[in-house]
This record gives sequence, C-alpha cells and structure tokens, in this order.
Amino acid sequence: MPNPKTAPSGVPYPEPENGWVHKCDVDDHLDRHLPIPTQVVSNEEYLPMPQTRKQAAVEHRMLQMADENAKKLGQKRRDFLRTSCGMATAFAAMNSVFGPYFRVDAAEMVEQSATPDSKDDYFVFDVQTHHVAAGLQIPPLLSYRRAGAAWNPDLKKRRPQMDDLYIENYIKEVFLDSQTDMVVISGFPSPTDNTNILPPDKMVKTRSWINELTSSRRVVSHGLMSPDLGAQNLEKMHVQAEKLKIEAWKGYPGQPLGPRHNGWWLDDEKEAYPVFEYSRKIGIKNLCFHKGLPLAGFNVEHCNPKDVIKASQDFPDMNFLIYHSGFKGPQDALPVVEGDFKKTTYVPWVSDLCAARKKNPKMTNVYMELGSTFGLMVISQPKLCCYVLGMILDAYGEDRVLWGTDSIWWGSPQWQIEAMKRITMPQELIDRFGYKPLTHEVKAKIFGLNAAKVYNVDPSAKRNPIPTDYIDRLRKMYQAAGPKPSNTQYGWIAAG
Repeated sequence: MPNPKTAPSGVPYPEPENGWVHKCDVDDHLDRHLPIPTQVVSNEEYLPMPQTRKQAAVEHRMLQMADENAKKLGQKRRDFLRTSCGMATAFAAMNSVFGPYFRVDAAEMVEQSATPDSKDDYFVFDVQTHHVAAGLQIPPLLSYRRAGAAWNPDLKKRRPQMDDLYIENYIKEVFLDSQTDMVVISGFPSPTDNTNILPPDKMVKTRSWINELTSSRRVVSHGLMSPDLGAQNLEKMHVQAEKLKIEAWKGYPGQPLGPRHNGWWLDDEKEAYPVFEYSRKIGIKNLCFHKGLPLAGFNVEHCNPKDVIKASQDFPDMNFLIYHSGFKGPQDALPVVEGDFKKTTYVPWVSDLCAARKKNPKMTNVYMELGSTFGLMVISQPKLCCYVLGMILDAYGEDRVLWGTDSIWWGSPQWQIEAMKRITMPQELIDRFGYKPLTHEVKAKIFGLNAAKVYNVDPSAKRNPIPTDYIDRLRKMYQAAGPKPSNTQYGWIAAG
C-alpha cells in the first residue's frame, strides 16, 4: 500500500479496523476513484481478500492507460475515468492482465459514441438493492459507508452523515448513475425495528415514493420472514401482506432470531413449511433466501443451500429465489483457479446446487440470483466468473438466472452492468465443459426478462418510460449537464 505521507491527495491513509479499511477512504487517500474495483470489496457478508498480484497489475495498467487516453482527450484522469471511455479503458486493462474475457473496441476508449450495447438493448431488473431507512441513526454504519465524496467535493469538507446512506443517494446511484430500469428493494431481518436498517414498512415506502414520483412501476418490495420465530413471525407476515401489500418474501436461514439461536432450515416441516403454506394461501409465490456468504454472527451451517432441494420439490407451485446462488465466499472459491480447470473443479455450495438440479430435473421452480457473486468474481478471476456462469446456466437453464447487484453497498451498479454486457465465454470452457456462448439473448434474460416473468412485469413498458416519469426526467437532465458518477465502492477491503 502506498506510503500515506506520499499520497498525491494529501488525505491520510485510513485507520484500519480489525485489519479492514473502507474502500472509499483508501480511494480518497490515493485520489484514484476507478470505474471498476481492483480489489474484492465486502458488503460485510464475507471477509475481503487482500488484493492479488493480478489485481494490482490491473490497477497499475488501468491508471497508465487512463493517463494516456485522458491526455489525448484533453481531460484530467479523474474526469476521464467517469466517462464511458474510462469504463472501456478499465475493461481493456483487465484484458491485458487476465486475458481477452471482455469485449472492448479500441475506439471506445477515446470516442464515447463508439460504446456498444446502448441502454435500449437490455431491460435491466435488479432484484437485490438496499439502502438505509431515512432518519435512522446507526453510528457504526457511518464508519462502514461514506457515500458521495468522490462526486461531490463538498462532502470531503465534513464528516460522513447518515444522509449519505438514505434514499436520495440510492436513487442517484441506482437510477441516475446506471442503466437500471427496475429494482427490488430488499431488507435484513432484525430482532426489533429499532435495529433494522430498513424495516418492511420503510421498504414499501421506498416502493410507493419512487413509483408515485415516476407514475410507473419501478420498484418491487420484499417483506421479511423469520420462521424460527414461530407464531410471532406468522403474525408479522400477516401484517406485511395485508397492510403493506408486499410482493415477495426475503428470509435469512443462517440468521438466528428464534429462541434456539441457531437459524432455520427451508425443509423443516414444522418450522418453515407453515410459513410457505401461508404464503401460498395468500398468493405470494416468490420466496427469496440468502444462501451462501455467511454474515458475521450467522450460523454457517444454515447458510448451506442443501435444504433447497426437498423444500422446492415439496412446494412445486412456489418460486425459490436463491440469493448469491449459494456462493460460500471468495476465500473458498478463488483457489480453484490457481491450476488448470478440471472436471472436478468445485465452487463450494454453487457446485452442490448445480449438481442437485442435474439430479432433480423437477427443480424447475428454483432460480439462481447473482448478487455479489458475479461482482466479486468478475474483478478477481474472470475465468472463474465465466466458469460459474456457465455451470449455473448449464444446470438451471438461461430462463432461471436473475440479475442482482447488492447495490448500493457496491456503489452504482453500472460497472457490474458493463461487465455483464462485455464478458464472453472463453472457447476453452466451451470446448471442455460444453458451455454455451454468452449471447445477447442469454444476457437479456439474465438482465431482466427472467425477473420480469417472476414478478409479472411488462418489460416493454419500462423501456420507454412515460413522460411524467420523474426519475427518467432527472436522468435526462443529469446527462445533459454532464454525468459525474461517483465510481465509489462503499464496502470494506483488506488493509494493506
């Protein structure tokens, strides 16, 4: 890590907390807000790995190429990296280190009009987004996230405030700074609403506010379930369904809230099945579960997706949306690519879910969601990312993979959208495993067409928003004034 005294910004290197530092604080220190993270960033659901040698090489090459291309256009490097040319340069730098995994044309790096795959090519429906409830004061979050300092220099003049994590910045990061058309607003269950960063009623408020402002359906809202709470959980679900009209449930089996303090299983016929039966009775078919990425304080065993197999087959008329695709975490997966890929290449829990689908063809109601899983792999090991995408598509089919980004924890989702647009399936993996190319049609399904079917959304209605759509009008004004995306990744990284 560069010497704090010699950093060009003059901003001191942040004080590590248990070996972790905030990505945006390091970026301020180094004055290098890159359009793509060059180090694994954590959303607190896994330990961030140290920057690899190849990632360090990508970062060096990215800055070098950015300096060269910015000079050609008469721009400062920081301004250049905020443009589409800067984004293309970032992927070109990744190709120079990892190999040609991303489609980049030379003209894109100096001509903004040359960028392929415009917004109209895809309907983007992000099924995993988050923010903090307005007015909620949780001081620890201030040290965990600092939003907006890169795009608004005035924020550097004051200490971070909770306002940085509220809905206003969420709208900017997700809707203004990216090509996202629709989102699902998701939450995290907590023992009390006072400790919940976004309780169900606040999730629904976000849905109502944005949809009313836009006079269109832009946000879908989760409700929260915790079957290990027994009757108390069913009462809360009843209130959410009746009063809040939520559209799907989100559950965290690894989070212990019940009296056993142990978590719960999807295939527990006494604990979970009454919850699923209630959801079936009231007509809510979409059941979303955090599987993989064990959070601090979670029961790791209950984050294992092995319980999906029986539960999904016992409730064939319900949809089981497996968040993070069951990915256990970067510490377990990244070592598999140190050597050559073999038929026995194993990515903990994702491989298990894919093998289960192969053995149980009736699991047609299970969907694999990519939030955080895609984002952290694509910047660390593009080959592994392609392998996992190919494995999931091979097992579940192109109709049952859902786009999610875990924003705003990762900053604006645009860099992840760009990565998915540009990534290609290596011929090596096609030949060795029989994986299919990542065509435009396949990506269109992943980006949003699959989620549109799951949530009964008309994608064509959202591609051309009605004139009264407030967010789209803001986007047009924002673009006309010259976009200044933050390139801020809000999570943690390992201290150097």
